[in-house]
Amino acid sequence: MDLTSVQEAFDRVSKKQKVCYTKTQDAIDLTIHEVQAAAEHLNGIAGCSSQARKGVLMKLQQKLSEISPANQVGAAQKELNTTMAKYGKVLDKVFNPDIVKAYRDVEFDIHLINQIIAQHLYRLGLFELGDCLVNEAQEPDAASLKAPLYEMYHNLVHLHVKNLEPALNWARKNRQTLKAKGSSLEFQLHQLQFVHVLRTKGRREALEYAKLSFNIFAAQHMSDIQRLMACLLWANRLECSPYKDLISPSHWDTVALQFSRECCHLLGQAYESPLQVTLSAGAQALPSLLKLATVMSSKKQEWAEMKQMPIEIELDNVYNFHSVFACPVSREQSTADNPPMLMRCGHVLCKQSIQKLAKSNSRTFKCPYCPQEISATQCRQIHF
Repeated sequence: MDLTSVQEAFDRVSKKQKVCYTKTQDAIDLTIHEVQAAAEHLNGIAGCSSQARKGVLMKLQQKLSEISPANQVGAAQKELNTTMAKYGKVLDKVFNPDIVKAYRDVEFDIHLINQIIAQHLYRLGLFELGDCLVNEAQEPDAASLKAPLYEMYHNLVHLHVKNLEPALNWARKNRQTLKAKGSSLEFQLHQLQFVHVLRTKGRREALEYAKLSFNIFAAQHMSDIQRLMACLLWANRLECSPYKDLISPSHWDTVALQFSRECCHLLGQAYESPLQVTLSAGAQALPSLLKLATVMSSKKQEWAEMKQMPIEIELDNVYNFHSVFACPVSREQSTADNPPMLMRCGHVLCKQSIQKLAKSNSRTFKCPYCPQEISATQCRQIHF
């Protein structure tokens, strides 16, 4: 979503509001000053004739007419209202409320949708709400991840209150799996526990904990263990030691994030909820889809009947989950109708490029990257 125009319009409104406030305040202050000056003058000539007092009031009226506070305030407010009206039009243009235009009637597997929503609720720790959905929608399969996600959520709750024992028990139980994928989660948990013991119970207890816990990690984390042993010399003053980074609160957040990722990996699940990623990507793509639907409707084309997007929808890199192939000849990205094709020489082109080079399969052609002669019938589709 392009928010640049919204930000620029907002800045103009903000600037105009400040100018309006300044002009209004100046007009009010000047009016009050003239009235107070006239009042003081009248008090000073209390014993004078009515003609003198009338002259003071006429002079005040003349000055107020010159200042014209009502006109000044009205003009400033009119300029502000004009800028505000333009800002409203910008908001209406960017944040189009009629999102139905981007809607396409697509057949969904209702059972799959129910499972995705239930698993999302379990990921958020809303287990009672997830159970309610599973029961009312009659989707018992959706509860298959409840137990492991409940265990993960339970361990994370303890991690946030600096209780590492449940997470350590989980890491010990899954030690071989974690080791096979090269994870250092268990050592990170022990490292946090060592520092916690050192700060709460003292040097002796921390040394005993190290003897019991660090032996199996010596081969992979010797330098880290040596650094932990050295910080024992600063047991009572870690805050002003060369090892003060070990007590940074960010370590707890980092380990909690790593723990969540490892749990999801062992469950064969993505770290981020598929439902959340889908909705976020859809929200980012919505302005482009609305614009496309509007343009197509003006050309009397049916948006709902299209099999693929006629334009590129730009999304952030965090939403790129699959490899993309662009044909080196046509410079176009491969699609379902124009897939990448592997030639006998090992080079890859898109199907349409091969058909053009082969004149619709009627003759052999030379590979653009090597002298090999290729026939279209010898090419086969590949999948990334």
